[in-house]
Amino acid sequence: MNYRQTMEYIASLSRYGSVLGLENMERLCAALGQPQEHLRVIHVAGTNGKGSTVAYISSILQAAGYKVGTYTSPAVNEYRERFRVNRRMISQKSLCEYVERLKVICEELAAQGFPHPTVFEMETALAFLYFQEKNCDYAVVEVGLGGAEDATNIVRHPIACVWASISMDHMAILGNTLGQIAAVKAGIAKPGAVYVTARQEPEALAELQKVIQGVSGPTVEKTGNVPDTNVAVEKACRQRTMRSGEKAGNGLVIADDTQAKMISCNLTTTMFRYREFPKLKIHLPGRHQVANAVLAVECIRQLREQGKADVSDEAVCKGLEETRWPGRMEVIGRNPLFVLDGAHNEDAARKLARNIEIYFTNKRIIYIMGVLKDKEYEKMLQITAGYTDHILTVTPPDNPRALPALELAQSAREVHSRVTNTASLEEAVELSHLLAAKEDVILCFGSLSWLGRMRRVYEEFRKRR
Repeated sequence: MNYRQTMEYIASLSRYGSVLGLENMERLCAALGQPQEHLRVIHVAGTNGKGSTVAYISSILQAAGYKVGTYTSPAVNEYRERFRVNRRMISQKSLCEYVERLKVICEELAAQGFPHPTVFEMETALAFLYFQEKNCDYAVVEVGLGGAEDATNIVRHPIACVWASISMDHMAILGNTLGQIAAVKAGIAKPGAVYVTARQEPEALAELQKVIQGVSGPTVEKTGNVPDTNVAVEKACRQRTMRSGEKAGNGLVIADDTQAKMISCNLTTTMFRYREFPKLKIHLPGRHQVANAVLAVECIRQLREQGKADVSDEAVCKGLEETRWPGRMEVIGRNPLFVLDGAHNEDAARKLARNIEIYFTNKRIIYIMGVLKDKEYEKMLQITAGYTDHILTVTPPDNPRALPALELAQSAREVHSRVTNTASLEEAVELSHLLAAKEDVILCFGSLSWLGRMRRVYEEFRKRR
């Protein structure tokens, strides 16, 4: 297959839907020789911040001299960016070759009467095989959906299990309470791994602790005593400001971003102090990115402590500073500012609102907003509507889950007086620039799935200006 045929084949796999569970992955990976078992995997789950955390961890390990495979989803700008080795996307030629190999095996399994693997299952198996054959020292893997039954959870012996912020999302699949959702995401925990979590709500932290306890049993703290698990959990839940890096029972380490002390902060660079690091610098904007960076640093610290990685303090600093990740409060144009952000649920909308208060105080803001049907867009609108002068709605292109721009506009009109639904991304960009002065801000958000397309539309618009 050439590249066009390969992409058409991948698109055709969407007919097999999305299936939770590991039976298909067990068969597929067995046919490939269990490539995931030959990798040192750092497995990252959570609701918001997974991708950025993966990017930070990968960049730090690369700065330390390791070859690092990174598997993330969804892609923002280019399909191939899901599969990276030391930041380089898989080549078109290699992608075609790997997909051909996977296609043969998938069809053989289907011919034997087994369900045909889904597109995400095939992609996940491809990532593991690619990283193994590239002789990666580490594979940093982002969970696709949930945790326990996600295709990535075929990994049996991860060296680290990491949880970014857990909040309400995908409730129809994962559960209707924060505790239920956290329990599913905790399902990536495996014996012998390093466990590190971002600061969580008490309900989510308690569920993480409960699942980890079932996996690893009680652990001996430095005092030599075996802690009472329930007491440890209750104490950790009450003490939201416990010392960062302290184990909250059963080896779970909390990366507490409240202990990161800000030095300076603007749209291009944030500097802060954390533990033994007097000055850490990141280029992904937002206070929540400090939390993601702290989570990555704490993961590396714990791997160092257990002898699972040799990373200097200099590599930590260098890796954070060199991290880039698209679609996260990303400025792609100026006069007016044109910003892309992947805020797509209630918690992300709250973080977006805080960032607006930090970076765009007293600025007139135009929204371009597009969401998927299964998101709580009414709550997102309630949180963010007060910051904008005008809301332009779009239909995320080429996505069967897209909410039509007209429906989103109807909801937006319940909380804002100036709302316009547009027929295309091109129209939204044109209209936003008619509405905005040079000193204003145009903010595109709602889903990562269409931000790459918006980037291309905006670049074409700028060429014509």
